[in-house]
Amino acid sequence: MDNTVLGILTERLVQFGLTRQEANIYLCLLQNKYLSGYEVSKLTGISRSNVYSTLASLVEEGAAYLLEGETNKYTAVPIEDFCENRIRQLTRLKQELTAQIPQISDRSEGYITISSHKHIVDKIYNMLKHVEYRVYLSMPEKYLEQFIPQLEQIAAEGKKVVLLVNTTSGIRMKGCILYPLDKRDNQLRLIVDSSYVLTGEMTGDITDSCLYCGQRNFVNVFKDSLRNEIKLIELTKADKKLQ
Repeated sequence: MDNTVLGILTERLVQFGLTRQEANIYLCLLQNKYLSGYEVSKLTGISRSNVYSTLASLVEEGAAYLLEGETNKYTAVPIEDFCENRIRQLTRLKQELTAQIPQISDRSEGYITISSHKHIVDKIYNMLKHVEYRVYLSMPEKYLEQFIPQLEQIAAEGKKVVLLVNTTSGIRMKGCILYPLDKRDNQLRLIVDSSYVLTGEMTGDITDSCLYCGQRNFVNVFKDSLRNEIKLIELTKADKKLQ
């Protein structure tokens, strides 16, 4: 396996709770049907003592099976099964934690900075998850696709979904109101239930930064700005029809 690919896969397995050494040995097992600890050590270059302790951890964590015999051998749990099992475990833990940890109001009267593209995307997903009545969203088209299923689901639930986007692909979304923008920029503007705003820049980079706020005056000013932009789009569209 190419070292670059191996590195990427290792990092993704780390996201599923494995250490880098566990991930390396798990990948080694995936590429070979059955291996002894000695064979794993030989293939990976990891010392036998570390290999045996890591294999025991992988068995305990549900990433490998032990085949007992004259020489104990190990085989990997299929990647899809391992991931599904881990997701199911985390979902159960999430339910326990949300039930047991005291809840605090989500209303943010201050201004919170959300940094890096990854965390901004996470924040958008979480804000959309809690839409009760309406959502207004403007963002670069290339980042919109990943949110389409969630936005269509929100619309299917009878909630208002308004999108302002510069689209070149003729994108259509069931139940959503689409206003085409003439300008092309990297700006993100999101308002949920006239209560929360997320705004800033989306370029896909770690340096991206957005402001999250639930301060009423700020939200109202932001909402009025979007409303005026929508009116301008409607007037421009009407003028073009008259020409």
